Amino acid sequence: MNISLNASLSMVNDQLKIGIIHYTKIVVSQSPQMIKGRTQLYQENLFLEMQEQPVTERLGIQEWRKVWKAFGADPNRYRHSAESLMRRIAKQNYLTPFHSAVDLNNFFSLQYEIPIGIYDMAKLKGDINIALGDKITGYEGLNGRYNSLENILYTEDAEGPFGSPFVDSARTAVTEETTEALHIFYLRPSLSEGECSELLESSGKMFTQVSGGDFTFALLTTSNPTITLS
Repeated sequence: MNISLNASLSMVNDQLKIGIIHYTKIVVSQSPQMIKGRTQLYQENLFLEMQEQPVTERLGIQEWRKVWKAFGADPNRYRHSAESLMRRIAKQNYLTPFHSAVDLNNFFSLQYEIPIGIYDMAKLKGDINIALGDKITGYEGLNGRYNSLENILYTEDAEGPFGSPFVDSARTAVTEETTEALHIFYLRPSLSEGECSELLESSGKMFTQVSGGDFTFALLTTSNPTITLS
């Protein structure tokens, strides 16, 4: 499987960086109490911090709002997923445990203040392309409705769009039956490639400590726009 950044994206932001983690032989189940407790404490601390520093002033959220706007989407109307999570917590509407893959995905998104998506590899077909949506791009999302992705980054496989930093599709959702998964990190463009690699490696280690299995990671950039998963 090849994963590629569409060349047109670099004309808007030549510092765009997308992190990829590929997990194999994982077990997705109820999160251990340690993860539940850590996530709850993290949310409570974020809530307190956001009494002094509004969501849109947090550096990661702020940076991705600028990326959003540069590609043509309205960040006030279509909020990227990390900002949506943060806004929930600012209202003390804390996230409740779902399963280990989703819980860790949300934890990483809050920790790094970036949109992140995780997908079941068994439900993906062919190569993957990361591009910018147009008027006809969209899918049925995990939020239970059709989501238009016009002027929003999205990922597609041979069957069509399946993910984005806005909301993911229901088609490729990770479940407790998933044994192989793809994690896509919409990294802050301002991070160096070294910082991105450290973030991905740290996340992969934490994920496999909880879910078992193995992982490899790679970084997509405008100078390295295609990677191959074996």
